[in-house]
Amino acid sequence: MTSTKPLLETVLGRRGDRLPIWVMRQAGRYLPEYRELRARAGSFLDLCYNPELAAEVTLQPLKRFDLDAAILFSDILVIPDALGQKVRFETGEGPRLDPLTADGIGMLDLSRASDGLAPIIETVRRVKARLSPDKTLIGFCGSPWTVATYMIAGHGSSDQAAARTFALTQPEAFARLIDILVAASIDYLAAQFSAGADVVQLFESWALNLDEVAFRDWVIEPNRRIVEGLRVRVPNAPVIGFPRGAAGNLPAYAKATGVNLLGLDYATPLSFAAELPPQLGVQGNLDPLRLLAGGAQMDDRAEQIVTAFRNRPHIFNLGHGIVPETPIANLERLIAKVRSL
Repeated sequence: MTSTKPLLETVLGRRGDRLPIWVMRQAGRYLPEYRELRARAGSFLDLCYNPELAAEVTLQPLKRFDLDAAILFSDILVIPDALGQKVRFETGEGPRLDPLTADGIGMLDLSRASDGLAPIIETVRRVKARLSPDKTLIGFCGSPWTVATYMIAGHGSSDQAAARTFALTQPEAFARLIDILVAASIDYLAAQFSAGADVVQLFESWALNLDEVAFRDWVIEPNRRIVEGLRVRVPNAPVIGFPRGAAGNLPAYAKATGVNLLGLDYATPLSFAAELPPQLGVQGNLDPLRLLAGGAQMDDRAEQIVTAFRNRPHIFNLGHGIVPETPIANLERLIAKVRSL
């Protein structure tokens, strides 16, 4: 495949003259126009499920900044919501679900998921219709382990202890849950490609806190199955894998899953990443708090990152999502700095 989209070209392994840049959570609370739409929408999930408003939110950052991609505005927990485990967002507390039991896994309904996710697929269509042809449209889903941690605990946690314990003490039930999430993720991502996505990203946001055996079984293997199954449906589907906190497991993840490009969190040393296979593209990995603080330290770190990855395909990004308190002027400065490099 060839493309006029610099970011898509980079995902496909071809480094061009323009260093692509986008920012995780680039559509969000740091933008006043987002906060205005969020207030109009009602709940956070109402916003995710409103194609007109969600498309507008997706495109808001590209109206302000010289970015190379729009990423679908949605949430990783729309899959459990579509499967029948209702999700709600409580102000100041994040997502809440009724904790999933082994018996509850049998109540999840894969057949209903596509109907529940249909509004989000419509958002993809609307964004694609309005997106400049040189911009890449990124779709995404949460990876099975990460989504399962919320489903089992009923909320986010710092150590994912509920899900880790469940997987160790009830392995058959946990395997059934992973199978459901793998199948739902393949269907969901294939639908995003059909609606116009150019590339998709797998968000394994809670890949930390796992030993190497658990990482292999609960992170690598489900993500490998998603990539493999997706490419049966969408041949050569471009995929970015982002296993946050993978640390020394990064090489094994990249090799086994077959992702086109590897997202790096901000704790990944540049010297370690330099030892990855030279043909493997990377994305990242500025600390979001460096962007929040801004100034010379941000410029210096951005230059270090660009220099470290100058000999491989590289998409400049943060190593996690932008924080709501980030000044808009700091992002403008960062983008200008990256463009100057």
